[in-house]
Amino acid sequence: MDFITEELRKLRKEDLLRTLRTIESAAGKELTLSGRKYLSFSSTNYLGLANDPRLKEAAKKAIETYGWGTASSRLICGTTRLHRELEERLAQFHGSEACISFVTGYMANVGTIAALVGPADAVIVDRLDHASIIDGCRLSRARLLVYQHADAKSLENVLSGAHGYNRKLVVTDTVFSMDGDICPLPDIVTLAKHYDAMVMVDEAHAVGVLGEKGRGVVEYHGLEGQVDVVMGPMSKAFGGVGGYVVGSDELIAYLQNKCRSFIFTTAPPAAGCAASLEAINIIEKEPQRREKLWENVSYLKKGLAAKKLQMTNSASQIVAVIVGEADKAQALSRKLFKQGILIPAIRPPTVPKGTSRLRIMVTSEHEREDIDRLLEAL
Repeated sequence: MDFITEELRKLRKEDLLRTLRTIESAAGKELTLSGRKYLSFSSTNYLGLANDPRLKEAAKKAIETYGWGTASSRLICGTTRLHRELEERLAQFHGSEACISFVTGYMANVGTIAALVGPADAVIVDRLDHASIIDGCRLSRARLLVYQHADAKSLENVLSGAHGYNRKLVVTDTVFSMDGDICPLPDIVTLAKHYDAMVMVDEAHAVGVLGEKGRGVVEYHGLEGQVDVVMGPMSKAFGGVGGYVVGSDELIAYLQNKCRSFIFTTAPPAAGCAASLEAINIIEKEPQRREKLWENVSYLKKGLAAKKLQMTNSASQIVAVIVGEADKAQALSRKLFKQGILIPAIRPPTVPKGTSRLRIMVTSEHEREDIDRLLEAL
């Protein structure tokens, strides 16, 4: 086991060793660590729902009826009425025929990709797709083809040369979690149709945030019904936990029978379903949360630009300030932490070497004075 000691030593030397922070409070714009409050810009609680009293009350009521654990997989006896209600509601929210839910978004991506393609097929991904997408591709054993980030011409070159495969699947994030930019979805859909490929999108950082009704980039571009497979989260704007896939009735029936990460795991607690149902209601009834989020995003970006800080080309609520080397990003993060501001440094292998950064995540809960405090500290 000497290799473990050596690898840990190497990570420490390169300032890449990751450790866990213990939070002593609910998720919000302020977090308590070791008895001290910190202003957080590191959360995907985009609409401030993670600690909303209505979600907590919905979960409590569900626990009274269903208890906490489900004690079974979905296909045996782990599917409660709330699991079905949530899936029906999510399908309705996205304007799709049906939905299948998962314990995590990671399991949704890994299982769905591996169920849709296999060794005789090709799966085509953006170079900066999320790790869960890449892991799903590897698990599928399909031929993995990569196109340049958010580059429709590069995608066309890959598709035009992809011959001899039974099936082709293009998979992309809609909002990229490290840069905050958005994929060219209209071009991707057009090219996939032309080259007879399926399209799957990961809307993890878009649902609840983008689109007139918060349904993500698919809605934002008016492409409802034109994307074969749409994956979404319950762990970000919804303020809960879990992931899901929406699509045709046949797709969902197929995944229920073929998706190993759905079949071979215990069903999530019904209480989580109840909280997510309430989150959907709030997102639909309170668009002002989304409006406040975008006001904060605009204010932050203007402030960062005024200070001439190097940012990624963000078109979303994720704003990354590029620092460069990992040790410098870590040093800046630590200095902010001493001033009561929590923004962990993002370092390799999560991002390419030389592009370590502070990824700033604003939410609807932040006020302008919070953003001013961050800008002054930076």
